[in-house]
Amino acid sequence: MEVQLQQLRYFLAVVETRHFTQAADVLGVSQPTLSKQIHTLETTLGAPLFERVRGAVALTAAGETLLPLARRMIADADTARDAVQEIVGLRRGRVRVGATPSLCSSLVPAVLHRFRAEHPDIALHVNEGSSQDLIADLLARDLDLALIVQPEQGVDAALHAAPVLRESLVVASVASGPPPTVFRELALTDLRDTPLVMFRPGYDLRDVTLEACRRAGFLPRFAVEGGEMDAVLAFVEAGLGVALVPSMVLANRPLLRATPLAPPGMRRTIALAHRRRAVLPHAAEALRATLLDHIATGELPLGVQPL
Repeated sequence: MEVQLQQLRYFLAVVETRHFTQAADVLGVSQPTLSKQIHTLETTLGAPLFERVRGAVALTAAGETLLPLARRMIADADTARDAVQEIVGLRRGRVRVGATPSLCSSLVPAVLHRFRAEHPDIALHVNEGSSQDLIADLLARDLDLALIVQPEQGVDAALHAAPVLRESLVVASVASGPPPTVFRELALTDLRDTPLVMFRPGYDLRDVTLEACRRAGFLPRFAVEGGEMDAVLAFVEAGLGVALVPSMVLANRPLLRATPLAPPGMRRTIALAHRRRAVLPHAAEALRATLLDHIATGELPLGVQPL
């Protein structure tokens, strides 16, 4: 037999009231039930805990020894219960979420703003990186969730990636300069002789752009290369060249013009990924729900479609 927390609570109630009947009233149980639990506790410990003194009860030496231990065990159990209930109730906790730079500068701020309004006490940790890096962080258990560009070959079998968005790539050019075409849409081959602002090696959009140009039968000419999203957009704003970027990132860039690509165009799928066998923490599950609700009901930029 093992000592049970309920038995220790009954024991402490008797200590505080110094009377079995009063302790039973405080606990809301019958006096025989209380007496039986105390007797079982004494049997388990191998010693009597109380003795009757002038119509009341007093602790034996064994009871005196048990008293501080019982108080500490009940306090620890109550602390553990409260801590778990706070996390389950989303009164505290943390979420570790990753996203690509283009999503960190477009979709993610709006989602986090909404999540913060609903769950102000949840700590948010954001990791900005390439899809490859974010996948590695998920596998290393350094992230709970990540918004990634879904690879054509799929993700690691240890991960689950659910498509949530499909967005078009557009040609970004400086709004104060001449447009890259006189037509409403631009054929990819029209970029053959147009200087491109190119992302750094290892960046998702660099590989996508280079592969698309290769399939179209030409090698692009670089005006400048080596930046990430903010730097690339700033270089385009400075008039250094044009860039192929997700339409989402131009929503709040009034200095830039977005020119759609002619059919079939270029699109990419954004997926929400997490470890397949891991149970999401309650806070991470709440952020996931907020993201999906924002996609379903929020105002998405032109060229972005929910899935």
